[in-house]
Amino acid sequence: MCKDGEGFGCRLAWRQSQEDLMAKSWSPHRLTVLRRIRVATVAVAVTLASCIAFGVSTRKAVALSVNGETTHVTTYATSIYALLEEQGIQVKTHDIVTSDSPDGLVDHATITVNSAYQTTISIDGQEVPFWTVADSAEQLIGFFEANNVDASRISVDINNIYNRLTGGIVINANGPVTVIADGKSSIVENGNLPAASILDAKGITLGKEDRVSVHKDGTTTILRVERVTHDQIEEHEPIAYQTRTIVDPTLQPGQTRVEQPGVEGERTTTYRVTYVDGHEENRTVLSQQITKTPIDAIVAIGPEPEPEPEPSPSASDNTSGDNGDNSNSNDTAEADGNGTDTGNTQSSTGENNTDDNNDGTSNTPDGDDQDNPSPQATPTPSQSATSAPEPSASPSATTKPTPTPTPTQTATPKPTPTTPAKPTPTPQPQPQPSDPDAQARAGSRLFRPSVSAAQAYAAGAAAQRGWTGKNWSDLVQLWNHESGWRWNAQNPTSPAYGIPQCYFPENMAAYGKYYRDDAAAQIDWGLAYIAGRADYGSPSKAWQLWQSRNPHWY
Repeated sequence: MCKDGEGFGCRLAWRQSQEDLMAKSWSPHRLTVLRRIRVATVAVAVTLASCIAFGVSTRKAVALSVNGETTHVTTYATSIYALLEEQGIQVKTHDIVTSDSPDGLVDHATITVNSAYQTTISIDGQEVPFWTVADSAEQLIGFFEANNVDASRISVDINNIYNRLTGGIVINANGPVTVIADGKSSIVENGNLPAASILDAKGITLGKEDRVSVHKDGTTTILRVERVTHDQIEEHEPIAYQTRTIVDPTLQPGQTRVEQPGVEGERTTTYRVTYVDGHEENRTVLSQQITKTPIDAIVAIGPEPEPEPEPSPSASDNTSGDNGDNSNSNDTAEADGNGTDTGNTQSSTGENNTDDNNDGTSNTPDGDDQDNPSPQATPTPSQSATSAPEPSASPSATTKPTPTPTPTQTATPKPTPTTPAKPTPTPQPQPQPSDPDAQARAGSRLFRPSVSAAQAYAAGAAAQRGWTGKNWSDLVQLWNHESGWRWNAQNPTSPAYGIPQCYFPENMAAYGKYYRDDAAAQIDWGLAYIAGRADYGSPSKAWQLWQSRNPHWY
């Protein structure tokens, strides 16, 4: 630019330079570059504004309560568990994490973390280890009452490692406690104390195995002490003897005689007996032995009676003719097997013929000769020479008397030798069959329960998560449809198993090694699964989604 006093030439030169500059500024290339710079600047500004807006919207001020200690924190975490990880808070399997907002982690929400500890409850008389976050035994029983479980079905055993290390949970934070011990009853007005403090105040000393439990009788909270003692006893039971028989030929049939009387044996069993308040609870076999061996009874009996002998067969043929001819045949069977046939015939002319045959043959009785006539035997020369007329006093045929049959000899039975009695071997105790489920039974908290017991357990576990009323009734319906509350329910079309129908059953192992038999592990996993799903968060939401899906699942 020209200064004052400079001539026209200076002003002309300045104008020319301005024109040249304008020409360069509005060139096509220059315009493109400038446009790109403007677009980039706007993009950066929008991104920066979005980041600032996102940061402002995700910034949350929340109250974090861990086991009753509350702190206020500011976080940009997007989930509750991300917040806990950010704050270095370790959450274990059975711990319970809740939010007072149904949307989870939001600004001004209160996040509560309660560390669970294990106590022992009794459901219908069955002892069940139970993870709880209750502040008192009264509150723990109240969890079950909140979901309409009769309090008389539930009692709390506070003899566990948690109570020994911490002095125990308080018995009743809101009122008096009735103490029953050694047959006496007394009332402690301040129940907001651990059991140890209450018992100390009453001068009650606990033995190593004594039991302390809390239960409710109507509106009364009862702290009960049960004395546990042991004793070793012996019991004797008889062992029956056996009876053996032998045959004695010197006895008459049916007659008996006791050769050796039987003597019962004796088995001695030693037991270890557990008594609770003086009443026997159970007993365990320590040893078993045979202290007296049984002696068998030996009874002699007479032999069986012999059968009656059958009569020997005899044969005779008598034939009479109308013309006066008479014929008699006599057959005699000798003991040596020789037969003699004698035939006497007298004709009307008075001639007599006698034939004696000693050839060992006999006539067949019963008229067989009439049907099959045998040829007459031809007399031998000796027979002809010695034949003589047989003197006969009368013309009638003379019948020889039938010889008396020789009586059959009865064989005398040989005496049966007496077998000496063998000593009865000492009976050995039979080994008891092993229980294939013993390991799973010992390792499970709620081993193969009934539907009623499973629902009672779930009622308390759900109530301490705040799921009562409609949430509880919806949970009952949900698992009724899924498994019928059966611990061994197996889906026929998928690997889903158990009361909550876990699709990958091995995931339940984090809550119990024997999850296939342990309903407590299944229920605890199912409740944690519902609570941890972002689209569920409660049984009522899970039930709504289950109904909206076809096929139904959650």
